[in-house]
Parts: sequence; structure tokens; C-alpha cells
Amino acid sequence: MRIAELTALLHLASPALPIGAFSYSQGLEAAIEHDLIRDGDSARDWIASGLAHVLARGELPFLAHQIERWRMHDRAALSIADGEFLASRESAELRRETQQMGWSLAQLCASLEWGDDDRRATLDTLKPVALPTAFAFAACAHDVSPEAALAAYAFSWVENQAAAALKSVPLGQLAGQRIIVALREPIHRAVAQSLATTSDQINTFAPQLGILSARHESQYSRLFRS
Repeated sequence: MRIAELTALLHLASPALPIGAFSYSQGLEAAIEHDLIRDGDSARDWIASGLAHVLARGELPFLAHQIERWRMHDRAALSIADGEFLASRESAELRRETQQMGWSLAQLCASLEWGDDDRRATLDTLKPVALPTAFAFAACAHDVSPEAALAAYAFSWVENQAAAALKSVPLGQLAGQRIIVALREPIHRAVAQSLATTSDQINTFAPQLGILSARHESQYSRLFRS
């Protein structure tokens, strides 16, 4: 891997990236409220399940296909796919989450002048824009391989989930690191599966996540926006 590609990936996967990822738990906080997560082991299992059955079947394959659409600069396909992804969100708060983070990343890409003028103009027309579509733009702008981009996206998601568990279970720092280490190989499998998934095989069916997210919208006490 080129150093430029590696540093771009580290930047995109960094928790310091100013897109607001720290304020979301993606259903994890609701799972704690309903006693599905109680300790480090159950938190690891919950995150592993989300990686294998939600990200690897839906969000990561979608990201891979959006990267290819950005490379081809297929404006119509990018817009249609982005709309379909937004429509697939299981709850209002999950939709707002991807829209807010997508908008923030798109603004960052424009402000830092990533990519060429034509593609930035296309990105600006996608309103609202989902996070994976904006992330795919950034990956394309830095000439990052799809495999590496998906790995960075998945790792960033796992790291954010572990951080959410630390705050809300709560867990100690070592327990959080154990979760991240345990999910290294599952990330590898998720990326491989995603790259082999065609656009018509993408599956966003996650009823438990949808129910928990909908309940989280009116949860009495919470730390996170989703």
C-alpha cells in the first residue's frame, strides 16, 4: 500500500474526523436498555452480529458499488443508489444519522477540495446524501482501493461501537480493546463478502435493529442521538 493511500485511510477512519460519529450508537444504547447487552462479552457479540448481518450484507457492499460509480462518474446511478440507501434505513433516527454524517463529510470534502471539480459538483447535487456515498467519494478522490476503503469504513464502525459500549454499559478501556481485537478477522471476512456481493444481492433486512432504534427515539434516558 502506498503511504499516501494509508494516510488517507487513517484520516477517513479516524474518530477525530469531524462528522459527528461519536454522537451515535446505531441501536447499541437501546440494546443495553433492553438488557441485550450487559457486559464485555455481550457487547462484543452484539457488535459482531451487526458487522456480519447488517454491514456485510448491506452498507459495505453499497459502499463498494458507490466507489465504482464515482470512478465512472455515473451521476444518474449515484443519485438513484443514494436514494435507495436512504429509503432502506429502518427508522427515522437511523436515516437522520446517515444524512447528518453524510452532509458533514461532503462539506469537509468540498472545503478541503478533495477530488476534481466535476465530481465535487456532483456530490453537491446529492441532497440529502448518505454517509457511504460521501465516504465513497472521499475514497475515490484519494485513489483508495475498494478493499482498503471497506476495511477502513468497517474498522471505524467497530471502533465507534466499542466506544459507545464503553460509555453506556459501561466498560473499561481494556474491555473495549478486546472487542476491537476480537473483530479484526470478522472485519476481513465482512470485506471479502461485501466485495463479492452484487448490487441486487444487497440486503438491509434487520428487524431487531429497526425496532430497537424506533424505541430509542423515545427512550427516557440516553447519551446518543441514535
